[in-house]
Amino acid sequence: MKVKFVLTMDDVVVNDEQIDQVILDWVSDIEQEEIMEVSHKWITTQNFLTNRMVGLSRVGESSLTIEPLDEETDAEY
Repeated sequence: MKVKFVLTMDDVVVNDEQIDQVILDWVSDIEQEEIMEVSHKWITTQNFLTNRMVGLSRVGESSLTIEPLDEETDAEY
């Protein structure tokens, strides 16, 4: 299934530079089980983002949105 991920991070520090907000979005083919796994890791793993992103040392607030894409929306990406 195709889904759109939107990661929003506020008050971040990347390579010792303070940034107010970073928004990343991407589309991916992913199975339902993998979505559940990512969601679970996001919620339960402390420092999930800083452990996965090179140069990222601090995140004040963050949110991850996962939206399924239908066939019409898929054509836009």
